[in-house]
Amino acid sequence: MRSGVMALDTGSVPEEFRDHPDWKDPAPSIAEAVTLGEGLRMARDASGKSLAELSTITRVHTRYLTALEQNDFSILPSRVFSTGYVRAYAGALGVDEQLAVERFKRECPDPSMPLQAPVGVAFEDVRRYSPRLIAAGLALVLAVVGWNVFQRVSLMRAPHPSALTATPESWTLGAVPGQDGLMRLSAPQPAPPDQTVPAFYITPGLEAQLTGIRPGSAEALAAAAADAAPVQKAFNPRGAIYGASATASQVVLQARKAASLVVRMGDGRVLFARQLVAGEAWRAPDGVSATIDTSDPTAFDVYLNGEHGGGLQAVLTPLSQLNSRAQALARQTAAAVAARTEAREAAAIEAQAETAAPDVIPG
Repeated sequence: MRSGVMALDTGSVPEEFRDHPDWKDPAPSIAEAVTLGEGLRMARDASGKSLAELSTITRVHTRYLTALEQNDFSILPSRVFSTGYVRAYAGALGVDEQLAVERFKRECPDPSMPLQAPVGVAFEDVRRYSPRLIAAGLALVLAVVGWNVFQRVSLMRAPHPSALTATPESWTLGAVPGQDGLMRLSAPQPAPPDQTVPAFYITPGLEAQLTGIRPGSAEALAAAAADAAPVQKAFNPRGAIYGASATASQVVLQARKAASLVVRMGDGRVLFARQLVAGEAWRAPDGVSATIDTSDPTAFDVYLNGEHGGGLQAVLTPLSQLNSRAQALARQTAAAVAARTEAREAAAIEAQAETAAPDVIPG
């Protein structure tokens, strides 16, 4: 053996220590025994004490100590007392009390405690599947982020020049668009169906020049009276409009305040039902036989051919009655316009004839 190297400690006790009068062999470890009872018995033999002496020390009956050494746990009392006996017996023998108690619990399990899953197996399962779970979570996060990025990129388009502001390359500074250098306008669009066209204004004193009617004549007075007719209030949408389209309706009901409106067909079916607020309106279709039922007739204004025609007179009103009024007013207006046009044309012809006739000089 080289100098400076210590010998391996094998755990053997030198003989000079064993020859000492105060030397005692250490109690055998409870963990090295095959069973708990075998370990307790070996510890008692090493201590040199009898069961009677240990019963006096531990205050545990000798039959219970014997049952512990023989691993006969069936004659032991309740679980709490049995654990106390093991702890007291191990302490009296000089062995590890906690180790003895743990081995007793392992060799004599409590039947009242439910079985639990082994912690080691669950941990191994989690450790085995954790990389897969982490990979799946990362893949899901990447998919969500990628989808959002794709959506944002697909919605981002390069700005296109407006058709009104784009300038063709063929244009030059100072040039006017058009084949012959003139600006062309499209035909005028018709007025909206829900609006009215203001009456043509004639400056007083210029009736003859504009209409061919002599001032002060009967035709001029009739035309002035016709033009002076009061203009009814036109329909003005101030909210949602339900029902038929503007081209397929002559009757409009508009709510002045909140009220219910129910329109029933002749066979009992409901054509329209709603709680209208102020400003909302309903267009009645033409040629439909129905009855208007409202909670408050004074809450609705009736518009015939776009002009105000009063209000509802009763809670129940036949729709055919309102459509008939609208058609009669339309025929009336058309007849008045035709008569006015015919009178103006006749007066213009008469004025032209008088202007063309030679003046007669008296002799």
